[in-house]
Amino acid sequence: MDLEFPELVRSLPVYDGPFDAFKLESEQFNVLFASYPAGTAIANHQHGTENLGVVTRGGLYLTTGEQTRYFGPGDWYHLEPQERHAAMFEKDTQIIEFWFAGGKAYSGQA
Repeated sequence: MDLEFPELVRSLPVYDGPFDAFKLESEQFNVLFASYPAGTAIANHQHGTENLGVVTRGGLYLTTGEQTRYFGPGDWYHLEPQERHAAMFEKDTQIIEFWFAGGKAYSGQA
């Protein structure tokens, strides 16, 4: 697990999933401080959550439908609930991911 996150973040529970992350959890959303080693590829999948993310280091190739877009440091991405997507990381990458339960949770509606 990458240790560049601040001590308070590293003290959060470890996410149990297909990538390394520290997890801040509530009923309406999760925040994941995720690390992806160079060469990581995540197959096409979907979530029941609405997801926002910001790349803080490295880069992400995100494929939705037939389109692949690159997101570098400071870039935000957005995925609707059930939107199928795949990801690829050519270099070590860190992303802060926000997973909103029920979609649109960030607007105050479940």
